[in-house]
Amino acid sequence: MQIVSTTDRRRQMPMGDRIRARRKALGLTLQQVAERSGLSAPFISQAERDLSVPSLVSLLALADALTVDLTYFMEVPDSGTIVHRAAKPRRIEVDSPVDYIDLASNLADRKLDIILMRVPPGHAFPTDQRNGEDFLYVVEGEMTGTVGKTKAKLGAGDSLHFDSLQPHSARNASDRDVVLLYVGTPSIFRKSADGVIEAGEADA
Repeated sequence: MQIVSTTDRRRQMPMGDRIRARRKALGLTLQQVAERSGLSAPFISQAERDLSVPSLVSLLALADALTVDLTYFMEVPDSGTIVHRAAKPRRIEVDSPVDYIDLASNLADRKLDIILMRVPPGHAFPTDQRNGEDFLYVVEGEMTGTVGKTKAKLGAGDSLHFDSLQPHSARNASDRDVVLLYVGTPSIFRKSADGVIEAGEADA
């Protein structure tokens, strides 16, 4: 199965247009993409119309379903160093109101992601599921996290650690930004032998 990388032209396209263009190029219906990705057809339809913003995990599932690597949807900074300076944040460039900063090193066999997120007021992450473990730590602000049947309001210093096969979501219902530290396995930015960022395993 051929893996398609991002072109400069596609980087300039809105996220929804990129999803729709690739789906139509493959001759797939919304329902077929839903079955491949584990995401719902209504959610994918909203994403194509830029009415809903996919999370990084949702983009992982879409990349896998549409046989593209993650750079089709985002630009991930490359770094050959294990030291990361606050003055030079390595931002993940993706069409999202959430600001993502990659804190992990690009190891050849990277097993986890460490991402600092600044989430604006009112933003809600869609419900996700995948194989692995997730950890969320609230650095600043307040957010509501839902994991399975557990729903909790979290403040600075609070955290969640859970099996990410459980349906989970988070929402910033406050009137100020929330800063979150996310650690998750396996890495969604896994690299192939030729250095291409692959779509990792996403079960939903």
